[in-house]
Amino acid sequence: MIELKNVIFSRVDGDIKRKILNDISLAITPATQLALVGDSGSGKSTLLNLLAGLLQPDSGEVIVNNTVISDLKAQQLAYYRRSIGIIFQQYQLLSPLSVKDNITFQARLNKMPCGEDEIISLAERLGIAHKLDALPQQLSGGEQQRVGIARALLNRPNLLLADEPTGNLDTQRAQDVLELLVELCDERAINLVLVTHSTRLASQLPMQLTLKDGQLHG
Repeated sequence: MIELKNVIFSRVDGDIKRKILNDISLAITPATQLALVGDSGSGKSTLLNLLAGLLQPDSGEVIVNNTVISDLKAQQLAYYRRSIGIIFQQYQLLSPLSVKDNITFQARLNKMPCGEDEIISLAERLGIAHKLDALPQQLSGGEQQRVGIARALLNRPNLLLADEPTGNLDTQRAQDVLELLVELCDERAINLVLVTHSTRLASQLPMQLTLKDGQLHG
């Protein structure tokens, strides 16, 4: 269960303090997939970063699986982030490492087990099993994003945060990546919060909300 309770988050620009999120409340039941849309600067990525524990609200509570992560200290937040998956628009792959090593990098960094069978299974589902020994620069944009998805899913997170994961892909590749992402989250009962500019892609998730003027609209 994911909850935001009366969350306020502001940014200071010079002498001006602007509310990005203004008394936001939200409840997402387990295994639900949510698409969050809105204009640039509306606060979509801010909300995602609050859920990731990368930002702290001015006031209110951010609760994930009965843990008030907005109250956690730095070391506790680092441990919390090991239990979630994050997919970035810019892929964030390490160019000197092979596809396989990129997939396992975060798990190894967190000293988490990553079995060979799980790596191969994920790579096969994502259509990159034949690319495990390749370097990121030898992959297409769609393939690089699939590596990012595999990396995020390897530790079997209960929450997956995706920030414009198809923003750098053409229409067909974006569709393919989204379908795979939704299918894998369905199978693994993962909460998915997806930020996107595309209302067409957002409409394919069971829950959609729009962020505008600091408020969520259904």
